[in-house]
Amino acid sequence: MKSAVNQFLNYLRVVRHASPHTLRSYESDLFQFLVFLTPPEAELPALADVTHLLIREFVAHLHDQRLERSSIARKLAAIRSFFKFAVREGMVPRNPARMVATPKLAKRIPSVMSAEDLNTFLDGVVAKPLGPLSSRRRPGAAEQNLLLVKRDRAILELLYASGLRVSELTGLNLADMDRKEMMLRVRGKGNKERIVPYGSKAEQALQAYEPVREAILRRAKSRGDARAVFLNHLGTRLTSRSVARILKKYARLFNINWDLHPHSLRHAFATHLLTDGADLRAIQELLGHSSLSTTQRYTHASIRQLLEVYDKAHPRA
Repeated sequence: MKSAVNQFLNYLRVVRHASPHTLRSYESDLFQFLVFLTPPEAELPALADVTHLLIREFVAHLHDQRLERSSIARKLAAIRSFFKFAVREGMVPRNPARMVATPKLAKRIPSVMSAEDLNTFLDGVVAKPLGPLSSRRRPGAAEQNLLLVKRDRAILELLYASGLRVSELTGLNLADMDRKEMMLRVRGKGNKERIVPYGSKAEQALQAYEPVREAILRRAKSRGDARAVFLNHLGTRLTSRSVARILKKYARLFNINWDLHPHSLRHAFATHLLTDGADLRAIQELLGHSSLSTTQRYTHASIRQLLEVYDKAHPRA
């Protein structure tokens, strides 16, 4: 069974081009299931011996551990995908996970900053210098931090201007950018490509970041990643976690009472476009959603925002 799981993970990596984050999640969830199936001094059952009753026991075990329903649903989806692969490869005759119901999840409407608040925040990033990026003070740290503000502004502006996922932003190469036409070639989930435009504010921020990037690469010498658009201070490609930390840092600096993360800017991108009359199908294309139902979440967020404006502004609300 362990061999079958490894074959499935390899299929996700090589054929489906799953992201490293997705692979880690599948691996963690499936090996947790294998551990559950192997009590002390017992052997792992054969793949064909895993029934829907065993999978239900695993789900009940997760409930007993007080796991969130969303986490349980994710683990069950991983098991279901694994057995679907096993059926297709002829390892088992049927998928036992199909007979196990997914926990019902509450439909969450994404919270979105208003366009005015977001504009104030983005405009403020240029004006406000940062403290040290780490607790250890280094020679020239203040100057380096001021330079990295230009990189951070470019990151924030591009996330909001294009609605990219953070993994898509960090995966951008110089070859993926048409600066003249202000277009990006983006590799999304499943390695699917799409073309996404961005605006003049993001282009201005990218222009300001250019000399900073060149200076980082000169300092990094052969260790630098000359292909990547966004670099850390060592000259290597910026990671998704680093981008999340950058946003949290600015949220603290500007004392924003908001749970700000990279996906917040993607939510804002979609909702603000919809509020200003953009077509839902067009937004679906820009976001790279395979299903329109995923994009439709933003209609609820947009309507909620309009109701808040109404309640504040209408004299008889």
